[in-house]
Amino acid sequence: MIELTESELLGWLAAWLWPFLRISAFVLAAPVIGTRSVPARVRIVFAMGLTVVLAPLAATQTLPVAALLSADGLLIAVHQVFIGAGLGLVLRMVFLVLEFAGQIIAQQMGLGFAAMIDPSSGSQVPVISQFYVILGTLMFFAFDAHLKLIELLADSFELMPIAGTSFTVAGLDRVIAWSGELLGFGVLVMLPVIASLQVVNLAFGVMARSAPQLNILAVGFPVMILFGAVMIVLTLGMLPEQMETLLASAFAAAYELLQGR
Repeated sequence: MIELTESELLGWLAAWLWPFLRISAFVLAAPVIGTRSVPARVRIVFAMGLTVVLAPLAATQTLPVAALLSADGLLIAVHQVFIGAGLGLVLRMVFLVLEFAGQIIAQQMGLGFAAMIDPSSGSQVPVISQFYVILGTLMFFAFDAHLKLIELLADSFELMPIAGTSFTVAGLDRVIAWSGELLGFGVLVMLPVIASLQVVNLAFGVMARSAPQLNILAVGFPVMILFGAVMIVLTLGMLPEQMETLLASAFAAAYELLQGR
């Protein structure tokens, strides 16, 4: 007859619970899979499946000797949630750049009022932002970034084991500095369209000055929308390279966050 003590049972449970907390927090905060468009049950099942696969990586390490319901065990659990959520949020910021670029372009085109509910966040965003987010999601899978997400999560148990500490100040400073670089990426995405629309605005300003009787609002509004749509189509060829660069920088920042440098 097999006998299990309370300490052995809690230790076995902690060996699965602590990795599950990190993985589930990562899944809830990660892009695409962590959005509201994915049902909660699907995310929970996905997190449990990843735990079954990745928990043995943590089991090979020396787990901290702490009771599951003790203060030390609670602190370890909070660290795991913080690590998983931090990694997921770093990668999710890539799609915030696309949404930001779409909002600026929509305002310049005159489509700022044309908003729709974003299924990934539940908030109202311009249709141009939603268009860029959908393209970014497709390219996310095309570049195998979903597989790199799992690889990042598996490497996190080696670079930042459960027995170790949480993020360092140097790692957080690096992510903050990288978030400033994201604004530059957003400008690169929207700059060709914005610059072209400004030229059109300048042309309409000259027309309004030379022919005051011309109703610029009635003529310029549809022209701006049409010209902006044409420029978006013409600049789509640059978006895959920009998206690949964004994803590469995001994964690099996530690894630097784990390594604390």
